[in-house]
Formats: sequence, C-alpha cells, structure tokens
Amino acid sequence: MRIPRLSLFLLPLFAVLPLHAQDLAATCHATSSYDVTLRPDSILFDRPGPAPMRVEMGQGTLRTDGVAVPLNAEAQDRLSLFERDLRALAPRVRGAAQHGVDIAVQGLRQEAAGMGLGADTRAALDQRLQADAASLKQRIAASNSTHDWQGSAMDQTINQLEGDLMPLIAADLGQQALDAAMSGDLQAAATLRDRASNLATQLEPRMRQRMQALRPQVESLCPAIRQLAALQQGLRDNRGRPLDLLQVGR
Repeated sequence: MRIPRLSLFLLPLFAVLPLHAQDLAATCHATSSYDVTLRPDSILFDRPGPAPMRVEMGQGTLRTDGVAVPLNAEAQDRLSLFERDLRALAPRVRGAAQHGVDIAVQGLRQEAAGMGLGADTRAALDQRLQADAASLKQRIAASNSTHDWQGSAMDQTINQLEGDLMPLIAADLGQQALDAAMSGDLQAAATLRDRASNLATQLEPRMRQRMQALRPQVESLCPAIRQLAALQQGLRDNRGRPLDLLQVGR
C-alpha cells in the first residue's frame, strides 16, 4: 500500500523519525494521488492510474498524457499562478523538513542522555547522529521529487537511521545488564534487558511527542496548499476532465 502523497515536498518530513504521512495529511487535510517533480522548465505530476497519468505544466503550457491542452486566458492565468506558487512553496517545505531533522536530533540526544549510557557510547552516538543528520539534510536540499521519498527509498532512510543508532544504545544497555547480573543485582539486570529489547517501542511515542514541536511550521504551509487547490479549479485535461491534482478537506 502506497502512503498518501501530499502536494510538493511534504514527504521529506516523514523521513524524520517517526513522523508518518497520516499525521501531516491530518494537519493540512491535503492528499494527492500524484507524485510531483520540479524540473528547471516544467513541473510533472505522475501516477500509475487512472488517467491522466502524466500532467506537465511549464511556461504557460499544459500537457496531459502527452497531449497539449488548449487554454483560454483564465485557465492560462490559473496555470501560471499554480506553477509560480508551487515553486515558491518548495523552499518553505524544505526548510520545515530541515527543522524537523534538527528537532529529531535534539530529541534523540536528550533521550540518550536520560538512559545512563557510557561516555564512549554517548560520543559514538553523537558522532553518528551528526553524520546521519548531515546526510539527511543534504538529501532534502537536493530533492526535487516526491519519488525520492516513496516506498523503498523511505524504508532505506529510516532503516539506516535505526541501524546506526539503535544497536549502539541496545549494546550499552545489554552490557549494563550483564554487569548488574555479575554483581548479583538480578532485578536491575532484568530491567535493563527489558529496556534494551523494548527500546524502539518505548522510544517511538516519546519521539512522536517531541516532533509535535514541528507542527506550527507545518501548519503555516496549509494556506499555500489550500491556495493551490483553489487555483487548480477550472483546469482540465485533454478530455475535459478536472485535473484534481490535490484534494484538500476541511
């Protein structure tokens, strides 16, 4: 099952642990069945089906499934404004995504600080956090398509983050549990083992709560998305059907 797409580059926000598409869709009440790609001279919306499967706009022209769509003056104005506003939204969404990375990194550092980890583990964790954050920010800055954040690409990003961080913490807690058991404190050893084995499930709700700090910045994007939805009204494909590139509920 493909996760719901939002217009433009909202999906990079979901790569930041552990925000999901449903959360952001609920914020702006906006979804789209299309992926979207910004090109230097055009914008492409594409999806597996139904038709139209490819909608291309640029420099005052509109093509759906490879066929040029004739435009009257009003439709051409709407198209030009839609493209302009969509391009203007891109850096704002990237900025929100970058901020989301910062919030996630800060939150993970604070969580790790409260786990009683050893100094070496904390240093290694901080080093990997910095490297992963820099890599993720670079991907966000370079991304021009929601295809970059769909399916296996999304899974690989999250798996890499978890694979870099979770084993470090779990190994430290496991060693603490072993030390406690060797010293005869079996209750402490059991508690530490449980904490290590349940680390991901325990950490996720706390990180989800921390990520709520990003919500006001995401909400600030909603008026621009609603404006895009309004501008698309009256735009039709080569067979006279409404384009319906994005849907915005109340």
